[in-house]
Amino acid sequence: MSGGSRPLPAGFAEALIGWQRRDGRHGLPWQGTRDPYRVWLSEIMLQQTQVSTVLSYYPRFLDRFPDVSALAAAAVDDVMALWSGLGYYTRARNLHRCAQDVVAKWDGQFPRTSADLATLPGIGASTAAAIAAFCFGERISILDGNVRRVLTRLLAFDQDLAQAAPQRLLWDLAQGLVPTGPQGDDMAAYTQGLMDLGATVCTRSRPACALCPVNDLCEGRRAGDPTRFPVRTRKLARRFEAWWLLLVERPGQHGTVEVWLQKRPERGIWAGLYCPPVFDSRDALCAAAGAGCAEQLQDGEAVAHALTHRELRLHPVRLACAPDADPPMAVTLGAEGGRWVRRDQLAAVGLPAPVRPWLVA
Repeated sequence: MSGGSRPLPAGFAEALIGWQRRDGRHGLPWQGTRDPYRVWLSEIMLQQTQVSTVLSYYPRFLDRFPDVSALAAAAVDDVMALWSGLGYYTRARNLHRCAQDVVAKWDGQFPRTSADLATLPGIGASTAAAIAAFCFGERISILDGNVRRVLTRLLAFDQDLAQAAPQRLLWDLAQGLVPTGPQGDDMAAYTQGLMDLGATVCTRSRPACALCPVNDLCEGRRAGDPTRFPVRTRKLARRFEAWWLLLVERPGQHGTVEVWLQKRPERGIWAGLYCPPVFDSRDALCAAAGAGCAEQLQDGEAVAHALTHRELRLHPVRLACAPDADPPMAVTLGAEGGRWVRRDQLAAVGLPAPVRPWLVA
């Protein structure tokens, strides 16, 4: 299929809904609810994160922030601390801002249409569609990464999704597949079916076509190689960087140990989290620590940390200070945004996942 040159397959929605109700996923903790807060929270957590990871974070988050008002009233550092380890931390900051907007601008009630939902921080078109479909029955299609894969294979859609015009066309085609009959909760089953099909059957590299409920409708399968869809010519350029982290610690009161943490900038990697000071070379780290500390620096084992666009090589360097000492880099970097934190209180601080093991060891 080149664009919209072929008619949409008849019976797709009905087959998908029937399969989802019979064989789809039904035991996930965010299913079976029309509460937009819970659906929204799960949708944000599941962006670029595996279900198995979200399963442990989702109940903890709800226990701490049971509704949108509780989340809006929380300190952003508390939200970041609970999010620590989930990655893509902009999601957490937008989650907090979105909750505040719902309380301040929508009287604590989520908007009921995808158009209004998409005006809130951190809610894109596909997430807005998911909330509107699950919670309010709006007849609108989602189009996240998994669903793009399902639909481009179903339609043998061979236009380049690195370009804006093909993306808009695929949205239009996706909307044309949405069920139209007034059948109760069919939009919830249809939307969940799209998610389930992409996650469990129509996978990226090894689709289980024999198990697919719509394999007789799939143009990609008929063409012989569904894995060549979707088409996206622009590849992400990965950068490789070395980061040196200065782990400063000192004895605290009553046998405790304190570590020095500084808040990362609001933009960039680990934005808004607390972290040991970061340097782009060991020489820069030594200069910040001061000449008198050079012999006290202890290098740990470097680790690799992969991000979407970058590959980091993280080098931990530990420095033990005397009790009540100020961090030696304070004159160079300034202590604004930094503080001593007891190790036994680190669970309440938002830390980058690869850094946490060094600090609690």
